Amino acid sequence: MSRFTVTALPLGGLTLVERQRLGDARGFLSRLFCAAELRAVGWVKPIAQINHTYTQRRGTVRGLHFQHAPHAEMKLVSCLRGEVWDVAVDVRSGSATFLHWHAERLSADNGRALLIPEGFAHGFQALSDDVELLYCHAAAYNAGAEAGLNPGDTRLAIAWPLTIAELSARDAAHPLVELKFEGVTV
Repeated sequence: MSRFTVTALPLGGLTLVERQRLGDARGFLSRLFCAAELRAVGWVKPIAQINHTYTQRRGTVRGLHFQHAPHAEMKLVSCLRGEVWDVAVDVRSGSATFLHWHAERLSADNGRALLIPEGFAHGFQALSDDVELLYCHAAAYNAGAEAGLNPGDTRLAIAWPLTIAELSARDAAHPLVELKFEGVTV
């Protein structure tokens, strides 16, 4: 019996994963990850790293982060507390949807997760205070392979649902996409 409903999204490889909750008067059980079930939608590597983030303030934006090959990472992003507007931007060189973005609302209540393939930048905006996310990564973080896109870049034209209340100096310093930017190879 599958514990996930998976839906392909408009950007190739980007997938919405909806978890089924088994519950009773005590509470519920929700499977966050299952390699056998997610293999069908592209998760073929073991989990290399799991990260937990906390964002205190509504309106805060984190991202848009990605890693260059050979450290490109697939990730499964789940919201454990609060609500976010989770964004993935296709930065794959030669992709028909290059620099297109897609967003989904992830919350502790809706049981949704976003499966983001290699070659995508990822970021989110907190839609509530006190947000916690859990990330399962197929590759470990490598500081030398780290890169990012500026969340305010007009070329990307991401329609953040709230005014950006807070953005780290590091994320604000990510460059704007130049016309010569050809993306990443995965």
